[in-house]
Amino acid sequence: MTLIKSISGIRGTIGGTPGDALTPIDLVKLTAAYSQWLKENTAAAEGRRLRVVVGRDARISGEMVSDIVEGTLMASGVDVIAIGLASTPTTEMAVTGHGADGGIILTASHNPKQWNALKLLNRQGEFLDAAEGARVLEIAETEAYVFPEIDGIGSVVVRESYDRQHIDAVLALPLVDVEAVRAARFKVVVDAVNSVGGVVMPALLREMGVEVVELNCTPDGRFAHNPEPIPEHLTEIAALVPASGADLGVVVDPDVDRLALVNEDGTMFGEEYTLVAVADYVLSQTPGNTVSNLSSSRALADVTARYGGSYAAAAVGEVNVVTRMRETGAVIGGEGNGGVIYPALHSGRDALVGVALLLTYLAKTGRRKLSELRATYPAYHISKNRIDLVPGTDVDAVLAKMKAKYASERVNDIDGVKIDFPTEWVHLRKSNTEPIIRIYAESRDRAAADALANRIMADIRSLL
Repeated sequence: MTLIKSISGIRGTIGGTPGDALTPIDLVKLTAAYSQWLKENTAAAEGRRLRVVVGRDARISGEMVSDIVEGTLMASGVDVIAIGLASTPTTEMAVTGHGADGGIILTASHNPKQWNALKLLNRQGEFLDAAEGARVLEIAETEAYVFPEIDGIGSVVVRESYDRQHIDAVLALPLVDVEAVRAARFKVVVDAVNSVGGVVMPALLREMGVEVVELNCTPDGRFAHNPEPIPEHLTEIAALVPASGADLGVVVDPDVDRLALVNEDGTMFGEEYTLVAVADYVLSQTPGNTVSNLSSSRALADVTARYGGSYAAAAVGEVNVVTRMRETGAVIGGEGNGGVIYPALHSGRDALVGVALLLTYLAKTGRRKLSELRATYPAYHISKNRIDLVPGTDVDAVLAKMKAKYASERVNDIDGVKIDFPTEWVHLRKSNTEPIIRIYAESRDRAAADALANRIMADIRSLL
C-alpha cells in the first residue's frame, strides 16, 4: 500500500493500514487539516461560514471518498458545494464561479483504479503552492485541528453539476469559433477511459457541431486500459480512428486535464505537441509569451520565437507553471504531457479548451488531416529514463557535480539540473518519494535522444 504527499496533492492506494495508504482515517485527517488551513488563511472568517467545492472523477472509490471528505468538511464547520462527477478543470472553475474559499478535487489523475487522491485548491481555483501544502501536512501530522460544536457544523449548500457553465465558458471565448467548426463537419473519436471525460467532452464537441464516436465513455471508473494517455495504451483508438473515417482522435486522462491527439491515419500526434499546436493558433491571433516546464519539448520555444514572443521555463508542477506564466504575462502555457493552460479561461490545465482551440485552428486553416499540421512543427524526440540509486545516496551532491561538469553549457538549476546544448537538452530530476534520478533527453530523433541520455547516465554512474 502507498501514501504519497507532494506538491500535486496527497495520493495513495485504497485499503490498508492508516498512514501507509489512503484510508478513511487518512482522508479525515487530511480534510480536517485543509479545513483548518483555510480558517487560518481566509481573512473572511468575517462571521460567515467557509465554503469549499468538492468534485471527483469516476473512479470506483470516488463515491466513498467523496462521502468521507464532504462529511469531514461539514464536521469542520465548512459548507460544501458538491458538483459530483467533474473534471479537474471544471472543479477549478467552479471555485471561482461559486465564489468559494477553496476546493478539493478527488482524483488520482492518470494513476490506475486502486489509487485516489485529494488535490487542494485555493480561492482562485489554483493548486496550493509548496509552502501552503507543507502547512496542511503539518496540521494533519500534529492533528492541530478543532471541530466545532453542533451549532457550528456545515451543510451541503449546493449539489449540482458545473459542466454546463464550463462548456459555456469555453464556447464563449473569442478565439473559439463554433460556427467555423460546425461548418467543417469534423468527425472525432473520443476515448475518455470510462471516466468523467466521457460526459463532458462529447457534450462540448456536439455543441460545436462535431460528429462524435464514443469509445470508453461510460463514467463507471472501470478503466478500459491503463489510464495514462501514452501511445502504448492507445492501440484501440489508433485502430478506430481510420476504421471509422474520423478526422482525428481525442484522448483524455480520468480527470481531463491532459489531452492527447490521434492523427487521421491512427498515428500519434505526440502528447508533447498538443500544447505546441494550441499555442501556434493562440499566438497567431494574440502574439505574446509562453511558458512550459523544464521537461517539455523545445518545440514550444521555436513556435513562440516564430511569432516574436519570449519563452520561459518553469519548474515541474502545474502551480509552478502558472506562477511563471503570471510573472511573464504569458498568453498560453502548460506542460508537455498534454496539459494546456489558457489563462483567458482559467489558470489550470484543461483538455476542453485545448480541443476547442485546436478544432477552431483546423477549421480556419481548412485542414482535414491532423498529420499535416503535425508536419509543420520541428521534429523532436524525448527519451525518458531513470537511474535507481542506493538508499541514502546524496542526490543533491551528484546533481551539483553534473552542473559543474557542464558549466560551459546553458544550465538551469531551478528544478534539478537542465543542460541546454545547441541542438538538444537533458533534464535531471531527483524523486521526492524514491531513490532515483529521472533523466529526460530531447534531440532531433530517437537515436540521438537515447545517445544523449546514455552519455549523461554514464556520467552520473561515474560519480556514484
